[in-house]
Amino acid sequence: MDLKSYVEIPKGEIYDISVPMNEALSDVADSASVFDEDGYATPLPVPGYQKLKYIPFGPDDQMPQHLLHAIGTDEVLSQNLFFNVLTAYGNGLQYNDRETKTPTEDPEIERFMMSNSLKSFYLEQCTDMKHFFFSVAVVILNKARTKIVKVVHKDACYCRFEKANSSGRVEHVFFANWKQKSRLTKDDVEVLTLLDERNPIGHLMALMGREPNDKGVTQRPTSETKFAMVMRFPTPGQRYYPMPYYTALFRGDWYDLKRLIGKAKKAKIRNHASVKYQVEIHKDYWANLIAEEHLIDPVAIAERIKQEKENIKRFVTGVENSGKVWITGYYIDSYGKEQRMVRVNLIDSSKEGGDWSEDIQEASNMICYGTNIHPNLVGATPGKSQSNNSGSDKRELFTLKQSLETAFHDMLLRVHELIIYFNGWQAKVKPEVPIVLLTTLDKKTDAVKKNPDGTTTDVND
Repeated sequence: MDLKSYVEIPKGEIYDISVPMNEALSDVADSASVFDEDGYATPLPVPGYQKLKYIPFGPDDQMPQHLLHAIGTDEVLSQNLFFNVLTAYGNGLQYNDRETKTPTEDPEIERFMMSNSLKSFYLEQCTDMKHFFFSVAVVILNKARTKIVKVVHKDACYCRFEKANSSGRVEHVFFANWKQKSRLTKDDVEVLTLLDERNPIGHLMALMGREPNDKGVTQRPTSETKFAMVMRFPTPGQRYYPMPYYTALFRGDWYDLKRLIGKAKKAKIRNHASVKYQVEIHKDYWANLIAEEHLIDPVAIAERIKQEKENIKRFVTGVENSGKVWITGYYIDSYGKEQRMVRVNLIDSSKEGGDWSEDIQEASNMICYGTNIHPNLVGATPGKSQSNNSGSDKRELFTLKQSLETAFHDMLLRVHELIIYFNGWQAKVKPEVPIVLLTTLDKKTDAVKKNPDGTTTDVND
């Protein structure tokens, strides 16, 4: 049976192969159409600002929402990205003492970390980096503009970049609820000065009048105290908004195929009537039954026939009758053919669509491949197969996965390097994210954290 000829649409009807897919199944249409990025993105005006323009995030400026919807409608993709967020988080952000290589005990730095909830801030940054391949942070200075006293995460899905200037640099980030941009006013849009992505610390120091700018001129200190910084994971050909590598799943066919299989199975279960037995009764059976019991009254005859049908149904389906024998008569007609008075046929009740189970597993594995995760790292392989690697293989896969997060750590730690340098803590601490390494049972501990200097520490210490 053709898969696309039996799919449930939102109204509960059955999809007809003669109806175009886009009309009958709008939510399972070709997902690649969402990522039509051909052509130049036309800058749009910022609400309330006549001279400021921003670059839309996707053809309709709703790319983040499309991505989040697509991710949220597939359990494998959703959990894979969650797993990627957790592995990027590692053992958490630490400001380590440069001498002891352990978390700092400096009162000023500890107070800064606690007042800004840096653990939560780092997890938010990891979430945006894994979903959109960039994250935005805002650093806020004190009134004297001598220290960074606060750092705030800005959700990437609500951030838009200004059109680059003649030098090719983006000067502002606009933060607003762009889902309702038709009703946005000037008060709804937060305009943030964006630090130079290549040299954020040099740009900030120049804005504060501490160092010459890129033209060699020491400018007058700005009165601003709030600045945005973008941590961007490089992707080819994307100037403003990176396009994550996992979006190849939507441009290909496996994401749509997996959803179609699930909807087809759901439709079969919902619309398929499960009949286990077919009982065939000869037309002379009822006449013989009535004659044997000497019934004349039509009402009594109808009631007796109804009772006999219930008796047959109860005998065939009753659990207490399992293994018992039902004796029925038959005769041979003039043509020499057997004519049975009652015949019970067992209908094949095996599940239909079982051949799709392997397709589901294959599609799930392709999604795992597209998100750079081995299926056994997030549990049993999706689908009916429960094959698993050995503990040693899983441990090595997890170590490999953690080691591949180094590039993301380097990008995410840039804002912390800026904070430490601007606040004059560079001789005291260094930002680090220890990775978690699973151990063997003979180590008498579940896991250890791998420090940048090569040493390991029990995660419980």
